[in-house]
Amino acid sequence: MRQKTFVTKPSDIERRWWVVDAEGMTLGRLASKITPYLSGKNKPIYTPNLDTGDYVVVINVEKMVVTGNRLDDKVYYRHSGYTGGIKSITLREMMAKHPDRALKLAVKGMLPKTALGRQMLRKLKIYAGGEHPHAAQKPRALEL
Repeated sequence: MRQKTFVTKPSDIERRWWVVDAEGMTLGRLASKITPYLSGKNKPIYTPNLDTGDYVVVINVEKMVVTGNRLDDKVYYRHSGYTGGIKSITLREMMAKHPDRALKLAVKGMLPKTALGRQMLRKLKIYAGGEHPHAAQKPRALEL
């Protein structure tokens, strides 16, 4: 008797919702723990060419911590496309104004730089406070 190779199809994918409380957690370590859930690498049906991942809701991002001198040393750059159009912002300023963007950029850097990676990133929901509008999806608490 031959054994058949299992190939994951889009109909086989079950998406779960997870909620993570980021209070007191380190930025990069939190991002590296969230990324496998977004890509589906924590599931036995993982397939590299399909998005088998789950939805992840992160709350209390404003209470996240950063170690060392990274708050002042880490600088984010963006460019408008025009001459002299480069803008920079330190991690300290970003955490004060938009703490959700710091986590999103950290997770984005750990996902594939393809259309599949952008699809995975859309399943990440980040909220600065302790409230989120996804109670209807009944997210489970994810202990990291």
